[in-house]
Amino acid sequence: MSDSDDSMQEMVRGILVALGEDPDRDGLRKTPSRVADALRFFTQGYERDPVEILNNALFEVDYDEMVVVRDIDFYSLCEHHMVPFFGRAHVAYIPDGKVVGLSKLPRLVEMYSRRLQVQERLTMEVAQTIERVLQPKGVGVVVEAKHLCMMMRGVEKQNCFAVTSSLRGVFNSDSKTRAEFMDLIRHPKNSFA
Repeated sequence: MSDSDDSMQEMVRGILVALGEDPDRDGLRKTPSRVADALRFFTQGYERDPVEILNNALFEVDYDEMVVVRDIDFYSLCEHHMVPFFGRAHVAYIPDGKVVGLSKLPRLVEMYSRRLQVQERLTMEVAQTIERVLQPKGVGVVVEAKHLCMMMRGVEKQNCFAVTSSLRGVFNSDSKTRAEFMDLIRHPKNSFA
């Protein structure tokens, strides 16, 4: 166990005491260790390089139509309260001589979501990385999420969700391209079945 793991466990133990709990009682004895492990897992995106994720699967292909991977489930922690938010991301790009392995787009979303985040930044970071590495004609990213910080505390609204988008290149400048992307992600989940 590293010094940082010991330190995190001590902090969690201190939080339990501050809440009025007994960290030595049966149900809480292993909680500091479990919380430290969980936080390391929830934030493992800091250990990955987004450019490396995409660069390892770039292929030259003569294809210049839209590529869409939609309904990418993700889970993240709000950086303001460290409370979960979760939802789906829809990612599209129009290649300009290079495509990326399709599984790399969900991996990219996963990597950025496994950091302390705000939804707006998550959306932008995915789009910016695709734009920087692939240099496509355009990129579109739409993220829909429910935030437990709005559901469990604060405004306490259970049925609202947030939608953010980052549209670059032809997705921003061409209304027909933008409309095609939005239409493709509107179809019901698993509509191919």
